[in-house]
Amino acid sequence: MPFRSLLASAVLAVAAFAGAACADESPRMLPMPAVDPAGTGMQTAVLAGGCFWGQQGLFQRVKGVTKVVAGYAGGSRQSATYEQVTTERTGHAESVQITFDPKVVSYGKLLQIYFSVAHDPTQLNRQGPDTGPSYRSEVFAASDTQEQVARAYIDQLKKARAFSAPIVTKVSKLRGFYKAEGYHQDYLIHHPNQPYIVYNDLPKIENFRKMYPSLYRDTPVMITAMN
Repeated sequence: MPFRSLLASAVLAVAAFAGAACADESPRMLPMPAVDPAGTGMQTAVLAGGCFWGQQGLFQRVKGVTKVVAGYAGGSRQSATYEQVTTERTGHAESVQITFDPKVVSYGKLLQIYFSVAHDPTQLNRQGPDTGPSYRSEVFAASDTQEQVARAYIDQLKKARAFSAPIVTKVSKLRGFYKAEGYHQDYLIHHPNQPYIVYNDLPKIENFRKMYPSLYRDTPVMITAMN
């Protein structure tokens, strides 16, 4: 069973809400990246921003995205298991690998969604009820171009003072992405009534629907079958 039990999720959510005064968690419409070169062919992006259940569930609803996999990035293949990652000693972050068509949704647009509604980039080693470096905010660039776009966008947001608290998102080169265990895949879709999902993740999807209606898709792309 996942570490986030129903009871623990409810308790941690209340505690996180009470202690989040120094963060800047409100969703907001952000400017498009000034640097966002046109891409060709299918591409992948790897982003970390808290629990991968919610990240996967949100990006599965973005038009132009054809696949989203929950997994781990930042550590070694040998330590890429949930039991090891939750020790907070592996260097991994819970992440999602997003396969997308840049003719429909650009890498820059994915970053805009990521920073505006998918997570809080001002939280250091935590998101909502989850704490530790495996829940950090980090962009794992799959190419020099992705790294350039990500760094330029963070600088752009800082200069615009888009957030009241400092942006702590890291940008690093992608060294490897490792798919998480099967029970984590499409977790939000399979467990929409789980209190953790209801409290922490469904509001993000609703914010995305309202703020980016032209990119919102009603039917998410999945990598598992519905029961």
